[in-house]
Amino acid sequence: MKLVFATNNRNKLKEIQSILGNTINLISLKDIGCNVDIPETGSTLEENARIKSYYIYQHYGLNCFADDTGFEIDVLNGDPGVYSARYAGEDKDSKDNMEKVLQKLEGLKNRKSQFRTIISLWLNGEEKLFEGIVRGTVLTEKHGDNGFGYDPIFMPEGFKCSFAEMSLNKKNAISHRGIAVRKLTTFLKVYCKTS
Repeated sequence: MKLVFATNNRNKLKEIQSILGNTINLISLKDIGCNVDIPETGSTLEENARIKSYYIYQHYGLNCFADDTGFEIDVLNGDPGVYSARYAGEDKDSKDNMEKVLQKLEGLKNRKSQFRTIISLWLNGEEKLFEGIVRGTVLTEKHGDNGFGYDPIFMPEGFKCSFAEMSLNKKNAISHRGIAVRKLTTFLKVYCKTS
């Protein structure tokens, strides 16, 4: 089955393709010639994921899924949340975003947080939503060089290292995106068998 993943983020594409395996032929926005920067104007992760997936389904007639992920910090009332990618400004600079989080949490003991991913799948005219959550703690400084986004400052529950210190396979096994994608994969496998 061929499925568009509404992203041009090569890191995310690589991460999700490794979870999906060979059953799904994953293609990017670039692969279908979509050069539009689909505006994420929603006020929730669900809305943003839906905007992106539906845009592709509506304009290209292709089955598609899109995700939106938020880094939600308890003591900041869930911020940066839906604004995670541009928390420190429209440049979407990961280093600046991490620095802003670290500054806001400086001196605070409560550093509990979570990553939450929502996937919106448009498949033959119907939408399905999938969610993945991983709880953890915001570290006081960056650790590791792998991953992207806030990975260097997030330590998942039950581990003694950041996401950025884990291999891709290890991270995928426990991550928010991994959980949501496995739910998506389970659904697609059942769908492929019954259709």
